[in-house]
Amino acid sequence: MRIRSVETMIVEIPFDDGGKGEGITPTTWNTLETVLVKVVDEDGVVGWGEGFGYFCADATKYMLDRNLAPLTVGMDVSSVPAWNLLMQRRLHLFGRYGVTMFAISGLDMALWDLTAKRAGVPLRDLLGPGRAERLNFYASLVRYGDPLVAPAISEAALADGFTDLKLHEITMADIRACRQAVGDHVPISVDVNGAWSESEAAVNASALAAGGYTWLEEPIFPPEAFDALAALRRPGLPLAAGENWCTAVQFAAAADAGAADLLQPSVTKVGGVSEFLAVADLAEERSLGLLAHSPYFGPGVFATMHLAAARPSVGQLEYLYVKREASLADVGPVQAGGYLNLPTGPGLGFEPDPDVVRRYRRA
Repeated sequence: MRIRSVETMIVEIPFDDGGKGEGITPTTWNTLETVLVKVVDEDGVVGWGEGFGYFCADATKYMLDRNLAPLTVGMDVSSVPAWNLLMQRRLHLFGRYGVTMFAISGLDMALWDLTAKRAGVPLRDLLGPGRAERLNFYASLVRYGDPLVAPAISEAALADGFTDLKLHEITMADIRACRQAVGDHVPISVDVNGAWSESEAAVNASALAAGGYTWLEEPIFPPEAFDALAALRRPGLPLAAGENWCTAVQFAAAADAGAADLLQPSVTKVGGVSEFLAVADLAEERSLGLLAHSPYFGPGVFATMHLAAARPSVGQLEYLYVKREASLADVGPVQAGGYLNLPTGPGLGFEPDPDVVRRYRRA
């Protein structure tokens, strides 16, 4: 397929999370920034992708516009993984990870969407033997840092149909307050985004294991401190990490060090669908779990759903539990038990609402 054009845009949609919008991010977080990538081939077929954009959307877009688009327009792409590796080689001087890979991720995803559309099949049919049509999500809450708000939002997520929760609280008092609010029967995982020291993490991990929590995610900084992560693994509490690792190379190094029980590639960060598949292969070879990082509402979550539908090794998916002012493209309401139906149609099944794009596009 010969690529005729690559267009990028940033769509920024406000959301309400029921809190102050403070905690994890460098400044107040109250909008969802989506870097959309639109690829058109010589026959006019369109593919859509998404590169990671929260708080760095403009940098991701610039990398796409300045470096990736000129290299890709006019190219005959017969293999998306081969294209991906070529781009990694051509752009490695600008950094192997971070914004460079966020940009590659978005265009890789769009090329996979285009490939599946040209074949006239859903993306999942190109990716693996699985045929799931209904996928299970847990509610991923933002960090509230409030002993009253976080428990109330936990209860609200359950009332909306979810059965599993992930907290981003960083104090055991706030974590326990949520547990007390929802009861011992609700599966709860904890992601602290690297907020604990190694000694704090060791103590808290033991407490979480004793409390029956589902998994502990990114307990220490830096997230690639593989040996330190390996030392924190313990029976009864799987250790999860990987949303900030890029390419299967980093995941292989983490697996070699025994750094995690559960690998968490993010399709908008890791290098797109191509690198996600390589991580899935690694997880299967090493008998490790795989939990996709997917707090997105654009092509990123659509691609993640197709990957999960195609590869049985991909476990429960992540749903960012916030109230959006609008939706680029909706996959339907959350069903009882936290289920969503896989989007239908060829490719990702994603088509952005043009009115929403017009209203919320800022670049």
